[in-house]
Amino acid sequence: MLKKFSLAAVTALVLVACAQSPTGRNQIMLFDNSQLDAMGEQTFEQMKADTPISKDAKINDYVQCIASALLQVTPEEYLRTPWEVVVFDSEQINAFALPGGHIGVYTGLLKVAENQEQLAAVIGHEIAHVMANHSNERLSTNQFVQSALALGDAGTKAYGVRYQQEIMTALGLGAQLGVTLPFSRTHESEADIIGLDLMAKAGFEPRQAVNLWQNMAAASNNNTPQFLSTHPAPENRIAELRARMPEAMTTFNERKKAGRLPSCRK
Repeated sequence: MLKKFSLAAVTALVLVACAQSPTGRNQIMLFDNSQLDAMGEQTFEQMKADTPISKDAKINDYVQCIASALLQVTPEEYLRTPWEVVVFDSEQINAFALPGGHIGVYTGLLKVAENQEQLAAVIGHEIAHVMANHSNERLSTNQFVQSALALGDAGTKAYGVRYQQEIMTALGLGAQLGVTLPFSRTHESEADIIGLDLMAKAGFEPRQAVNLWQNMAAASNNNTPQFLSTHPAPENRIAELRARMPEAMTTFNERKKAGRLPSCRK
């Protein structure tokens, strides 16, 4: 029974994977991007209403400088409207980007991202999530999983399957560990790759991305095993970045030779 459900789920997944990410990975896309843009706009406006915005001109100029340099090398199809960059006055060590062209950076992140390169690694990573339509893919995957579980629940009830509740619990756990969380880790790894390329093209030293994630790991108390986490383990993330570093350094050195390196200062 479980094998039949798994086979049906995999078959359906292949049939709806009709889009590709910037890295060439197949994706599930069930929503129109205009819907996601509207959701991103609404979410960002709510965040601006709920969270204090930094009035420190120097910090705002610093963040804007880095974001602008990255957006200048972001492919034009992702710049449908001018991007809005806001610095939130919060101790959170975080940043985000939303569909529709919105970037939020928390002042707490500036204590961990020690220089312009390290902050560029984070902002580039967040822009990459939007470029790769990860919000659309995550929502689509969740909807697919919920639909598949609903069908399975209806099927086991209709045929009077014994231990129906236990089977559905097992299917739910399998969906979480086998689909939802791996997709999240895939998104994070993909955003790392795309973000590394963006920062190199913009003229930010790519090797600082490794230093950034080392700082992030040191600032985190999260000991969750990778297979139960939505993020790659820090050592795996750093290993992947190092594997991609030769190509990124080639791109950066070409920019450096042309004398076009950004100079953003706190």
